[in-house]
Amino acid sequence: MKPRSSLRLFRSILALLCSLVVADAAALCVTSTEANLRSGPGTKYTKSWEVYRYMPLQKIERRGNWYRVRDIDGERHWIHKSLVGSGMRCAAVKAPKANIRTGPGTNYRQAAWGPVIRYYSFAIIGGKGRWVKIRDEIGNSGWVAKSLLWEQP
Repeated sequence: MKPRSSLRLFRSILALLCSLVVADAAALCVTSTEANLRSGPGTKYTKSWEVYRYMPLQKIERRGNWYRVRDIDGERHWIHKSLVGSGMRCAAVKAPKANIRTGPGTNYRQAAWGPVIRYYSFAIIGGKGRWVKIRDEIGNSGWVAKSLLWEQP
């Protein structure tokens, strides 16, 4: 095989492998009320973090019924696939705290149930400009500045 042909073959294989890795990366939302993130793919591994409904995670690997995920801080954990879904948008507060507004802007009053602290998670139900309409796990809704949230696209 000519050196140039070998290089083309190598690049093709590399591109294919990269596309497989990217294809496996996916946005996930915790769908159960509570979920344990673990240090490995199974219940025998230690619990590394307990999260709640609507916590966003990025799937980076799959091993059987377990997903390896990246969290809001960039740390990696494992979660059982039955505890997450990919059919919705979700976000978590990445700032120390976030005010919840009754409309999309600072000219709207603060919602009675805010402010919320870092890691508080929501389902995203809409948006307008730099504002996101959210709902929490007990049904409270409001608006949060997009810059205060971590969301998986």
